[in-house]
Amino acid sequence: MTLMLFELKRNRLSLAVWTAAIALLLLVCLAIFPDMKGQVNELNAAFSSMGSFTEAFGMDQLNFGELMGFYGLECGNILGIGGAFFAAYIGVNALAGEEKNRTAEYLLTHPVSRSRVVFEKLACVLCQILILNAVSMLTSLIAVRAIGESLQMKEFLLLHAAYLLLQAEIAAVCFAVSAALRRSGIGAGLGLAAVLYFLNLIANISEDAEWLKYITPFGYAEAADIITNAELAPVPAAIGCLVTAAGIAAAFIIYDQKDIL
Repeated sequence: MTLMLFELKRNRLSLAVWTAAIALLLLVCLAIFPDMKGQVNELNAAFSSMGSFTEAFGMDQLNFGELMGFYGLECGNILGIGGAFFAAYIGVNALAGEEKNRTAEYLLTHPVSRSRVVFEKLACVLCQILILNAVSMLTSLIAVRAIGESLQMKEFLLLHAAYLLLQAEIAAVCFAVSAALRRSGIGAGLGLAAVLYFLNLIANISEDAEWLKYITPFGYAEAADIITNAELAPVPAAIGCLVTAAGIAAAFIIYDQKDIL
């Protein structure tokens, strides 16, 4: 696992910055909850009058007077959106970065197969996602304890499991894209994450577009649905697992057949 450890060391700064930024935002949101709790009636009334905007973000299903409802919307969006962009960023740059930096040919002159390179690069990507999520969960639990509140652990764990799968799916798709690219595709990766997020907003607003939830990973990572039903939507989550596996398989196939410059 030498290459994986090397990649982790090389990416440690970006991992630290993304993780610290998301953890800090989680801390700030949870720190203001006690003050927000006292204004719950005004907040619920304000959000309920926003029409389609309320439905787009699931605010019509969550109670802001309860920490789990507040956490699902505010903190969930931080980790959901921020984590998705991070996954896209590291996924799409994992393999393409070697060709961009003109180091791919040198790497492959060593006694290591292309499959091994892909495997260790993928392991590095998934390891970074796990670190980000572990720190986020720990930060949230410490902050909740510090403000003297408690969370519904089942819903909390399901929510974070959904975000972990969401990030793995986006990273896998971007990883396959990275295998095909000859230069950095950060813009394409971040753009893909943004499009998938907005597809979920459209699905929440329009009943005719609900089928979009089966396309975007944000469909099964909807905090309002997870907290209300205390479960992950099985079909969208299963599709997410299949897309993740397909993205990983595609990366191995594409990179193995690719002409390295």
